[in-house]
Amino acid sequence: MKRKEFLKTIAATGAVATVGGFMRNVDLSVLAQEKDAPAKDVPCDLVAVMGGEPDVMFRKAIAEFGGMKEFVKPGQKVVIKPNIGWDRAPEFAANTNPVLVSEMVKQCLAAGAKEVAVFDHTCDEWRKCYQNSGVEEAVIEAGGKMVPADVESYYREVKLPVGSKLKTTKIHGAILDCDVWFNVPILKTHGGANMTIALKNLMGIVWDRRAFHSIDLQQTIADCCTLQKRAALNIVDAYRVMQANGPKGKSLEDAVVTKALFMSRDIVAVDTAAVKFFNQVKEMPLSNVAHIAKASEHKLGTMNLESLNVKRIRVA
Repeated sequence: MKRKEFLKTIAATGAVATVGGFMRNVDLSVLAQEKDAPAKDVPCDLVAVMGGEPDVMFRKAIAEFGGMKEFVKPGQKVVIKPNIGWDRAPEFAANTNPVLVSEMVKQCLAAGAKEVAVFDHTCDEWRKCYQNSGVEEAVIEAGGKMVPADVESYYREVKLPVGSKLKTTKIHGAILDCDVWFNVPILKTHGGANMTIALKNLMGIVWDRRAFHSIDLQQTIADCCTLQKRAALNIVDAYRVMQANGPKGKSLEDAVVTKALFMSRDIVAVDTAAVKFFNQVKEMPLSNVAHIAKASEHKLGTMNLESLNVKRIRVA
């Protein structure tokens, strides 16, 4: 079945799971206790948006951080690192939503970026992942470029002196050579790590991912994130959430439409918020996602959302 026919079938049958009444019942208050509105000069630590399309939610969130020009300066080389590891259409929630990636490319270029590159070290065949995820078409139409990541020569070895078990790894040159990069995962379950969000998304910038599994997956995920060159922002796509059979999914029934997005400079906080949100779809104790606590131990961020200025936005 061709992709256009496939999408028409989905629209006609409502094949993507929505969970009856979910959008009416989901609540962003799980992220932190309500606080009085902060002073205007108090920076926002984490933004949670709900109820809109991916591009709309991104625009709402980035505005709370002062707009894309706060992160991208004229003439800079920018990298966007989504999760596009699987040969799946967007409706399966295996990859970052292409509408979100497209909006980010457009905003980076509007802020004056010299170029915007997008890549992932995919698990399935990379050409099929780039194409069938919808990300390649979205990026090119927005004015960005796709970068391959399937050859070891694209990667360079870096030291991770703070790492507990992972002391060195090979990182894609696009990350090492850019001026600024953005970490843009999708929220979903994972058979090995239990959840894959912003912290685990960094496995897609590494050449030898098998080493993570053979050493200690939860610890090496955290160790990798001690990379000196951190993402300017972590943006979690939760427009669709994979609730089961991650990270690839088996059927459309594994995907739930939740229409949410989380954004923060703090990679630990954004993953903590995302897991708390996910628990409204399916139970997942935060303690089961051990790499978040391990990253906190590395002082990469905080799991204490109560200590942060959290901005919640519901799109009308």
